[in-house]
Amino acid sequence: MSRWIAAGLATVPAVVWTGAAKAQVPFPRLEVGISAAEGPGDVALTLQIVALLTVLSLAPAILVMLTSFTRIVVVLSFVRSALALQQTPPNQVIIGLALFLTFFTMAPTWQAAFEDGLRPYLAGEITEEETLQRVSGPLRDFMLRNTREQDLGLFVELAGNGAPAAPDDVPTYVLIPAFIVSELRTAFQLGFVLFVPFLVIDMVVASALMSMGMLMLPPVMISLPFKVLLFVMVDGWHLITRSLLMSFQ
Repeated sequence: MSRWIAAGLATVPAVVWTGAAKAQVPFPRLEVGISAAEGPGDVALTLQIVALLTVLSLAPAILVMLTSFTRIVVVLSFVRSALALQQTPPNQVIIGLALFLTFFTMAPTWQAAFEDGLRPYLAGEITEEETLQRVSGPLRDFMLRNTREQDLGLFVELAGNGAPAAPDDVPTYVLIPAFIVSELRTAFQLGFVLFVPFLVIDMVVASALMSMGMLMLPPVMISLPFKVLLFVMVDGWHLITRSLLMSFQ
């Protein structure tokens, strides 16, 4: 029986190939190679393709660092730690929720970048350099609104370019690290506020167990149901999502 099955499986490719040959179905051929450029236009096109591939490879880092994703995912991680839940919600759920909240938060910025820069470029009305400048404008405005002056001043001072006369004069390579540091600071502030009520519950449960002489019983096992109950009663996910979204306005 096994020999018959093996023989039948071996004949399947031959039958498929024969049927395709009779039907005269063309099979595509893929060719990848490097040839000499016939003119400056070919070199420019090659450099554009290389630049596009570089941007695509950096897309995850751009999504994580230049948007609201950092603050949201750090706060959601703090929520799980404050509840003392190791893998609930799982990492996939936290990352997915953070991504969709990021899309919701950044939608006006991306829409403005598309209308001001990408749409005129696709219509052939502006050049590539002007497109890049218009597309980066709304993103820079978003980062400037959510960057602390202290962090921005630190990187301006370290860059040694002097104080900028206007926000538009701040270089992008100076604005990006200042924005990231500001986002981390804001996320840790929100995380500390989230920890306080759950810390109080842990202290109350630990004090009650000590007063009853139950020293060998881990307080976390007793406080965990109370923390989850409190989180559900106050509609914690709604409050956290509302606070996160309001913090960007």
